[in-house]
Amino acid sequence: MKDMLVRLIDLPSSLDIENRLSTKEGIIFRRAIAPEKALVCDWVMEQFGAYWKSEVEVAFSRQPVSCWIAQRGNEILGFACYESTAKNFFGPTGTLESERGKGIGKVLLIKSLESLRELGYVYAIIGGVGPAEFYEKAVGAKIIDSSEVSIYQHLLKKS
Repeated sequence: MKDMLVRLIDLPSSLDIENRLSTKEGIIFRRAIAPEKALVCDWVMEQFGAYWKSEVEVAFSRQPVSCWIAQRGNEILGFACYESTAKNFFGPTGTLESERGKGIGKVLLIKSLESLRELGYVYAIIGGVGPAEFYEKAVGAKIIDSSEVSIYQHLLKKS
């Protein structure tokens, strides 16, 4: 998997999608807070596995927490982190399979990238991308040539 680069200066707005999801589906988007660490980490572990749970734990060590969540009532629908694996990196991110295609992931992506921009970055890296087309369409991200050898190349794996 390759990395992607995204320009943070002219990010699209997520307000229309966010307002639609709030009105029609009761979904809210917000930065997670410390008392939710165990709940969010357990949810990520259940939905996406141990690697992403570890990265979310790092996001909760930041102040403010570098993890955005989407929720409906008391149910987590999706999450997105930044500066978990490395400085200026977006990810991991995920949405419940049953909730995909509604725009939740796009809102979480944009909110996280806006947070990186607020830290003073002009560009951000989306590491180890799976759905490159999604990132290209959502925020104009571009594949970084020769990035298949990445920060994850020597990742320890459970045997």
